[in-house]
Amino acid sequence: MIGPMGAGKTSVGKRVARALDVPFFDTDAAISREHGPIDQIFADRGEAQFRALERAAVVEGLATGGVVSLGGGAVLDADTQSDLAQHRVVLLTVAPRVVAIRVRGSSRPLLQGDEDPLERWTRIYEQRRPVYERLANASFDTSNGPLQNVVDRIVAWTRGDDDQGVA
Repeated sequence: MIGPMGAGKTSVGKRVARALDVPFFDTDAAISREHGPIDQIFADRGEAQFRALERAAVVEGLATGGVVSLGGGAVLDADTQSDLAQHRVVLLTVAPRVVAIRVRGSSRPLLQGDEDPLERWTRIYEQRRPVYERLANASFDTSNGPLQNVVDRIVAWTRGDDDQGVA
């Protein structure tokens, strides 16, 4: 699963994995377990070091099989893009009005600073969007309704019961 911050990759990914009875792996959670809080990694070691740790987590996650939730910026790595070409990739999208609620009070490093967090999120999303769309086999929006509806659509798509792959 790929997509911007606040799209629900972890929440949806866990539920999809449970429904499909497969393992779930979250790259951000793996990094935090091994190296500490992501905001602290950014502060102490910088974004480049975080991205190296993220790349290692992506490799580990893809090797486990099942559902893998990638951090929003993981797709910027060329090797990760190549790796994802060998997998079925779901893009989760979310409207800015919804993400504003989801990331409010967040410690996400890329949303820190003087700039309005929603404006920063929008700019980051627009920069990454072409990469997300190019890598994705299917796209599902998490902006409306219960997340379980999105989970059900993804499970149906995964099993071949839903040809559309767009919600």
